[in-house]
Amino acid sequence: MLWVEYKKTQKPVAFARATGDGVFNAIIWDVVVDPSFQGIGLGKVVMERLIEDMLEKGICNIALYSEPRVLGFYRPLGFVADPDGIRGMVYSRKQKKKK
Repeated sequence: MLWVEYKKTQKPVAFARATGDGVFNAIIWDVVVDPSFQGIGLGKVVMERLIEDMLEKGICNIALYSEPRVLGFYRPLGFVADPDGIRGMVYSRKQKKKK
């Protein structure tokens, strides 16, 4: 996890979170910027630093999940949608029918 703190309030105003195996793979789960601090580049800075930290550790397979409306934010950072036609899947446990 990486965050930016506003010095006046000493509260975080931007953060990004990733999990992974610590060797090869990582997934970025959250990139959040307080609405009153959006539009000044904090999200980009947090993402660039998070990516840099992972690459320095040798983690080169970095994925993320994103809402379609913000895909344009991630593309300039090097992310592409569905490389090589790969599609994510989600496990969905079937509910047992009640007797």
